[in-house]
Amino acid sequence: MSQQDFFTRKVQEAPENKLFRFSLSKILFDHEQFIEAIPHLQKCIQLQDDWMLAHILLGKSLIKSQQADKAKAVLEKALELAEEQNHDDPKNEILGLLEHFKH
Repeated sequence: MSQQDFFTRKVQEAPENKLFRFSLSKILFDHEQFIEAIPHLQKCIQLQDDWMLAHILLGKSLIKSQQADKAKAVLEKALELAEEQNHDDPKNEILGLLEHFKH
């Protein structure tokens, strides 16, 4: 059984488990299944709205799936969370992603 199959089954068994959903969304993202990752990341954020990493991965997934208009707001929220939570490396990554919107 692949990791994707494993976490798909885990999400089906426990749909409110944000860690299973995030793990599945990360696997989907890594396999360039960006559109498929989006609803899982949105659910992660619904379950925990201050989850910075879920916001970052959602922003990246939206960019990769040609939804840059939605990605900008998500990444701006991720930046706010990174600053609030004092995470410098993710903050720098987010700033780099947001640079694409300044052109």
